[in-house]
Amino acid sequence: MRRLFPLLALGLMALWACDDAEKFSDDPSLRLTFDTDVVRFDTVISTVGSPTRTVKAFNPHDRGLRIATVSLHRGAASPFRVNVDGEFLAPAAGAMASDFEVRAGDSLYIRAEVTMPNTDSDAPRVATDSLVFVFESGARQMLPLHAVGQDAYHLTGHRFEADASLRAGRPWLVRDSVVVAEGATLRLEPGAALYFHDDATLVVRGRLLAQGEAGREVVLRGDRTDRLFDNLPYDNTPNRWGGVVIAPSSAGNELSHTDLHAASWGIRVDFPTSPTEAVADTAAPLALRLHNCVVHNIGGEGLDLRGRRVEVVGTQVSNTLGHCVRLIGGHAQFTHCTVAQFYPWDAARGEALYITDHWDNASWPVAQAAFRACIITGYAADEVMGQLDNADAPLLFEHCLLRTVRADGDARFANTVYDEEGQPLVGEANFRVFDTTNFLYDFRLQPASPARNRCPMEMAAPCPTDRHGRDRTADGQPDAGAYEWGE
Repeated sequence: MRRLFPLLALGLMALWACDDAEKFSDDPSLRLTFDTDVVRFDTVISTVGSPTRTVKAFNPHDRGLRIATVSLHRGAASPFRVNVDGEFLAPAAGAMASDFEVRAGDSLYIRAEVTMPNTDSDAPRVATDSLVFVFESGARQMLPLHAVGQDAYHLTGHRFEADASLRAGRPWLVRDSVVVAEGATLRLEPGAALYFHDDATLVVRGRLLAQGEAGREVVLRGDRTDRLFDNLPYDNTPNRWGGVVIAPSSAGNELSHTDLHAASWGIRVDFPTSPTEAVADTAAPLALRLHNCVVHNIGGEGLDLRGRRVEVVGTQVSNTLGHCVRLIGGHAQFTHCTVAQFYPWDAARGEALYITDHWDNASWPVAQAAFRACIITGYAADEVMGQLDNADAPLLFEHCLLRTVRADGDARFANTVYDEEGQPLVGEANFRVFDTTNFLYDFRLQPASPARNRCPMEMAAPCPTDRHGRDRTADGQPDAGAYEWGE
């Protein structure tokens, strides 16, 4: 009797082995299915490893599949790195691994990365390879791999002590904060692009000149070029990098045709050293001028303007967790701007415009806050807010479209139309593209917007063309906002 149980156990093991063998197919027509046709990597900065892409390989058949080898077609020369179900396709082994089993209805996971080599070229380039599956049946199956590489210049903790220029061609990868020292001017040439790493900032103690042009904008953005989800690039999300700081010692900064987006804050113009130095009139030095710029999708304030003199023309400031524009005293003029608060990531967003004359127990008088030919709107019923100790502070809204409480008879609201029920279009309906699924926005006007034909010709003088090059004066009646309507 003692021998019976071992014999039974051996018999059952043999049956299981036979049953296991029957579950695996030698049919060469059977293949795996993948949850993607091509493993794609968005633009990858050369020498910087990509994020990992995960692909599921599924066996949909009622029999198991045995895979003799999985390899990279280009072998050790491939820029791709692949792990298949925990087995790394090591270059030393010819980028190959062996002996995989995928039972019926089961799957295995493929994890891929790529590091593109530096070729000292401005032009992006494509790298391709294939993951080759050789089944025990003799069948072969391939999964394509595709990546786009881009060389970059690298700036790590750099301090510009003398005048310098950053050219276009390939992006400048800012791995740590960059400082423009007092007395130095940093020029960003047309088409220059700065890609900032997490929390990296641009601190200007000297002077910044961003000299973009229509069709060749200067771009300030984060360095994540991959996707959070298939439909959502990281570049369409906020808080990818720090932002720009204009220090108290800095003046004469000018940004033209510059696209700043996906930052934790946009542009912060710091206070002068004391409230007694606050701007009193237009003779004060200009701290910042923006011309045909975009500040969009920001995790804090968009423009945080503190006690200095600023001029903003033809500019879009939109979708910020904080206020789109916060004025703390000083002297500010906005002409032909779109200030739009439709931040989609948090309902506790700030207002489109917030004005105050005090901060941190100090008084910062508002010398002037003038908005001409502007659109100021958003989701809230009142997007023009503030707290002023001086009720007679010199505010002006002229030929604007405003989403705020009506101020009929108030001379500070001259020739103003209100973004409210009863208009042909209200709120987001004023604008051309408002895609809250893919987080894509185009703040050019719809034909029926009440912002159309709002302004006299002379109001377009500081910004006769919008950032797309459209002439504001062509029809004799310029539109309010940053963009002139056109077909």
